Amino acid sequence: MCRLTKDWPNAHLVHLPIHASWLNQVEIYFSVIQRKVLDPNNVADLDELQQCLLDFQRLYQKAAKPFEWKFTRQDLAKLFQRVSEQDLLRVA
Repeated sequence: MCRLTKDWPNAHLVHLPIHASWLNQVEIYFSVIQRKVLDPNNVADLDELQQCLLDFQRLYQKAAKPFEWKFTRQDLAKLFQRVSEQDLLRVA
């Protein structure tokens, strides 16, 4: 039993990947929006800003290309196994 469970029995610890490729993609996308749409800041009102964002989204979707994930399910299973073994060593 881990320390978290002893203190909070209804809490469940979930180990996530040590990297977050999907989050990096979201950060990149928002960075592009910041530089290409928001920084010029030459819109008159929120309706115009909304239209600029939607127009940019359509343009971005046309240019988007799929990428190849490097982290596989097998990699995740190995990571979970390693973390579980480390937890067992801490309890012993």
